[in-house]
Amino acid sequence: MASILDRFKSLINKNAQQTAQQYNNAIYNWLGDSIVWNPENDDSYITEGYRKNSTIYALINLISKAATTIPFQVYEKTNENDYKRYKAMTSGTIDASTIHKAAMLQKRALVELHDTELHRLLERPNPAQSYNSWLTELISFGKLTGNRYIYGIGPDTGANVGKYTELYVMPSQIMEIVSGGIMNPVSKYKIEYNGTFEIPASEICHIKDFNPYYDGTGSHLYGQSPLRAGLRSLTTNNEAVQTGVKYLQNQTARGLLMSEEGDLNEVQAQQLKDKFKRQFQGSNNAGDVIITPKKLSWVNFGLKASDVSLIEQYNASIKDLCNIYNVPVQLLNNTDSASYNNMKEAKKALYQNAVIPELLKIKDELNRWLAPKYGDKLCIEFDFSVIPELQEETDKVVDQLLKAWWLTPNEKRSAMNYGTDEDNETLNDYFIPANLIPTKPTEIDAPIESIDLDVNKFLNKQKPSQKEIKGIKVATYQETKK
Repeated sequence: MASILDRFKSLINKNAQQTAQQYNNAIYNWLGDSIVWNPENDDSYITEGYRKNSTIYALINLISKAATTIPFQVYEKTNENDYKRYKAMTSGTIDASTIHKAAMLQKRALVELHDTELHRLLERPNPAQSYNSWLTELISFGKLTGNRYIYGIGPDTGANVGKYTELYVMPSQIMEIVSGGIMNPVSKYKIEYNGTFEIPASEICHIKDFNPYYDGTGSHLYGQSPLRAGLRSLTTNNEAVQTGVKYLQNQTARGLLMSEEGDLNEVQAQQLKDKFKRQFQGSNNAGDVIITPKKLSWVNFGLKASDVSLIEQYNASIKDLCNIYNVPVQLLNNTDSASYNNMKEAKKALYQNAVIPELLKIKDELNRWLAPKYGDKLCIEFDFSVIPELQEETDKVVDQLLKAWWLTPNEKRSAMNYGTDEDNETLNDYFIPANLIPTKPTEIDAPIESIDLDVNKFLNKQKPSQKEIKGIKVATYQETKK
């Protein structure tokens, strides 16, 4: 007979299933055991973007290379409430002040671990990749297609069942979601590339960008590519470059001086055209003038680059693409804009607006999907304190910490990235300045009864009694206060 607790759990699960079914019925018009088609053409984003467009190539490499310079750490959670505050603080705009405050919360909420299974897995995700190349691939696919797929492979039997020994980044442009029906929208993933290969959904970590396109067929289960919003800017950029190339390749003489006497037949016209191509077309003849020996008239068939506004369209499209990826345009060697005073501010904006949000998204999904397999209290965090552009000048930090008497010396050492001194227990105490006076009266300020004291005994070097000594100390102290 089932216990009351078992029946209660069954009731909760039943209500949860009913809620999920109501939601799925409202979202999906029809969803069966079939492939959920991705309305995005991810191949075009990769071909027309990363492989063909130098701006997209540069933007993605700026973000991915900057991200790989930030190390990860594995921690054990010791205080859930402080950990929630720490996550909230590090989820916004990261600056020097936030880093120092987060370091204090981190000390109370987390304990750093060393050389764990999770460390070894992330440092070498698979035999063919290091952590840096693995993370670069993961971020690059996300920035191109809006989807990141991590495939975890582990043993099916033995003590390490459920843990992964290898992690692979799957090519997002060939990944397909397979539905299991209304109650199981994502049952597995399918790859059709040199054959068909299916992977259970539990072995894939799908990190997707927000996609507001709900059409009832499950299209929103795929992330939206940033290039979807910037498709016209990408096309404009590609066409501006292509037009410029054609303009240079098809340059001819500036014009033609020709005879107005008589007509040409088709054979003569073709011969003249061929001769023209051989003798006058190409960059060597750019700006030249053709002259014939008969009566002449002028025909202009040369256009300046400024007449087609190629440069203006090209620069405008670059700025749009930079805005899509939250990368300052100055980092692409664009010197026309003066929105930042120096490159340091531009690099700081790169980390704050592009790199850190990307790493936070990846971190949260890894803590949901990967970290619990190695311990309920484990979590992965990135150390943003190593970013030099987010660090204030050392003298400012020292001055701020010098005035912060409510912090222990070891906490100040942690804020300065020197680590705590475990050998000196005194550094865990608070050092309060001597010029701070409490507002409430203390025992030493209480009125003291006057005491008759024979000073002659002291002048004559006679030994006073204990009562007389106490009276001298009190009287001297009161006189000092006056």
